[in-house]
Parts: sequence; structure tokens; C-alpha cells
Amino acid sequence: MLQRITLHLARTPSHPEGDSRDGYEIAAPLTEDGRLDAEQWHLERERCRVRRFRPGEPDRHGWLLHRAGGDGGATWLIDYDDSRRDDDEGTFKLDRHRIAVGEYISVRGDDDDFVPFRVASIRRIGTVSLALSGRP
Repeated sequence: MLQRITLHLARTPSHPEGDSRDGYEIAAPLTEDGRLDAEQWHLERERCRVRRFRPGEPDRHGWLLHRAGGDGGATWLIDYDDSRRDDDEGTFKLDRHRIAVGEYISVRGDDDDFVPFRVASIRRIGTVSLALSGRP
């Protein structure tokens, strides 16, 4: 079953409190222990969508992709335009991370550095959110 994973910008030097207006919504299958499920992703890849939101910018919409190779044997990334690769946003060892509320995920930013995001909520698609309480 697909989960809607909401990420908010974590604390950074330019955002010491983080920013809940800057983040991602990702539809992805998770295993029972909270890891991305590559096998299930292959069955539902067209539904594994991503929305990138950031203040002052239009939302970007794309897909969660799983590619063979990379560190650990697989790479998860966000693809906004399948005709080009220069718009892809990579993740840091997402094949090994447990995705749970309060955990951190790093996404490669526009400047090629990894930017930390905090998992704010996870909910089954079509159910009520299990939101993180408090500030980002």
C-alpha cells in the first residue's frame, strides 16, 4: 500500500528553525519496518508521485524513481522531466534509511549539496495524517 510521506526542511544555517513551507510530498510504498519497498515500487511506479513545494515558487511535480547501481546497489531519486537528467534530485542513501516521523532524509539541492529534510508525517493514501506535532 502506498504511503504519503511529507518532508519539511530541517534546521540549516539559513533556516535555524527549519521551514514547514519548504518540502516534499512523496507517494511511495514502505515495508513494515519503514524502508522504501523496491519490489512494490516496480508494481506501482506510475502512482509514486512527488510534489516539491517551496515559498515563492510554483510547485514542481515529478516521480520517485528507483535505479540500479549506486552506493549499496540502488539509487532513489526524484525526476521532474523524463526527457532530461539534469533536473533529477538524488537522495542520500535512501535505500538504507528507515522512513519514520521525526527521521531525517537528505535530498541533493540545486547547488549539488545535500539538504536535510525531516519526516513530518506518513499516512496511507486515503487516510487521515499521522502528523508530527510541534514546529519543524
